[in-house]
Order: sequence, then C-alpha cells, then structure tokens
Amino acid sequence: MDVKNHHYGRVNDYAKRTGVEFLPGKTPWHIPADVALPSATENEIDEAAAKLLVENGCLAVAEGANMPSTPEAIHIMQEHGILFGPAKAANAGGVATSSLEMCQNSQRLNWTFEEVDTRLRLIMDSIYEQCTQAAEEYGVPNNLVAGANIAGFTKVARAMVAQGIV
Repeated sequence: MDVKNHHYGRVNDYAKRTGVEFLPGKTPWHIPADVALPSATENEIDEAAAKLLVENGCLAVAEGANMPSTPEAIHIMQEHGILFGPAKAANAGGVATSSLEMCQNSQRLNWTFEEVDTRLRLIMDSIYEQCTQAAEEYGVPNNLVAGANIAGFTKVARAMVAQGIV
C-alpha cells in the first residue's frame, strides 16, 4: 500500500523494495499454492492455467474480479475437487461495501471500520449460506457455481413476482 499510495509505484517497484520475484508478462498460476485468487482480468485462468493449479495441488480458488476464470477452467477445477468461489458470490464484497457506504451516506452516519467489517461479514456469510443451501436443495451439494446461479436467479424471480412482472 505504501508503494502504491505514497510513492505512486508499480508492482515491480514493490518487488525491488522487498526482494520478491516479479515475473513481467507472466501469470502466477504455475507457482504452487494452496489458494489462488484471480483478481485482475476476464479469462485470466484458462484451461491450461486450471491444469497447472490442479497439478500444483491447489485446494481453493476464489474469484476476486468479474469472470477471471473461463467456463472450461471452472469445469477442470470442479472436476478435480478444487473448492471454487465464483465471482458473483466471492467478489460480492465490493458491491456490498458500496451499499454499506451508501447506507451511511443516506443516514448521515460514520461507522467505524469494525462496524463496517461486522456488517460485511454478515452479508458474505449470508451469501455463502444461500449458495450452499441452493446447491444442496437442487442436488448439487458443494457446487458454489450452481448454488450462486440458483440463489441469484431465485432472488430475481421472487422480486419480479413481488412486483407483478411475472
């Protein structure tokens, strides 16, 4: 944060200051890790990258951007038992935080970090519960992709019915 916010530096500046390896033009998916957090661009984890994650023993992937994994990559990860948090659920924290900010603004409130963090944790826990319950209910337990899709669809469908659209 210091390099970015105070010195307006780049990732390679951070690498120089700290001695970590910076691999310009390469992705990190070949590096063995228990958890992968794709957070940059669409389709950054493709089939080849997913296979590398499997080969390297990755246990979990949580998307922190919009659609960073291709459908083929998601299939490979699920097929090999990698826990997979899809963007629409795992990346919902940014949207939720924005809504918490709007809530504070509309009520002229200023919550502490701890208050915002507690509210965000409750929201994210609720999203996880909705996804796991939907997946279980529809016969695909532990499939958070299906659970997120089902839970999201159900929420929109209920809202449409409540508004008399359907």
